[in-house]
Amino acid sequence: MNAPTRQTASFLRRRFEEAGVRPRTRYGQCFLIDLNLLDILADAAELTPNDVVLEVGTGTGSLTQTMASRAAAVVTVEIDRELFQLASEELYVLDNVTMLQMDALKNKNRFNPAVLDAIFERLDAEPGRRFQLVANLPYNVATPILSNLLALDRAPHAMTVTIQKEVADRLVALPGTKDYGSLSIWIQSQCTAEVVRVLPPTAFWPRPKVDSAIVRIVLDPARRAAIPDRSFFHDFIRGLFCHRRKFLRSELASCFKGRLEKSQVDAILESVDLPPQARAEQLDVACMLRLCEACRRALGPG
Repeated sequence: MNAPTRQTASFLRRRFEEAGVRPRTRYGQCFLIDLNLLDILADAAELTPNDVVLEVGTGTGSLTQTMASRAAAVVTVEIDRELFQLASEELYVLDNVTMLQMDALKNKNRFNPAVLDAIFERLDAEPGRRFQLVANLPYNVATPILSNLLALDRAPHAMTVTIQKEVADRLVALPGTKDYGSLSIWIQSQCTAEVVRVLPPTAFWPRPKVDSAIVRIVLDPARRAAIPDRSFFHDFIRGLFCHRRKFLRSELASCFKGRLEKSQVDAILESVDLPPQARAEQLDVACMLRLCEACRRALGPG
């Protein structure tokens, strides 16, 4: 197996010039060029020979090569046709790497079934295999990638990614803070999350205008099992944060207009000991779960 390419700014510029391609901002392409940070990202994932890794954003394949030497299999997805071809020249010799040239997302709220089929086929190839996401995620798809993977019945054991720092702040935010919202609750209701390292713009080429972070998200089966209906819960919290400064009573009445009377909304809030003047941003995960379940029961079947 070839040694991983040591991706630097000069290496990337040369490779891109040779191939006649340029980074595309519409795909959120920023390549990690700090060699130590590439290793830190891979190390933080704690990969084992039983892991099947999904990488979204192959880039030039440098991280892919590193992970292929540690994991059972890597499924790497690249939307950019020219970049896919560039990476193919480095990765074609690796028999445990599957390259897919496509969008990882079918739409904003759903993963591409072809990507999932490739992952699950490799997971099922041998007993005991684990699913992990490890990637330098393109900025423009980071949130839907993380959110949609957690919505799956076969969610990843862990997700170790580089993302914009402002998104990382939202993942670990506490109730009552400006960064706390539906993404915070969705992640924390099912996982533990920590910021491993904050990365300056100089760690990437081309340089982004904002800081980034390496984040490690690990699924907690007990937390996940405590959510009776994940799909309902996901829609519920997103609806409550559409107008985050509105009072809960008004937000619930708006979310369930035509399905719940205002008197029912009042009874729901009273049942979970919340005043009508409370706001969604003040509720911790446990309280949000209680409120969601009270609403689900009040709506009844269907």
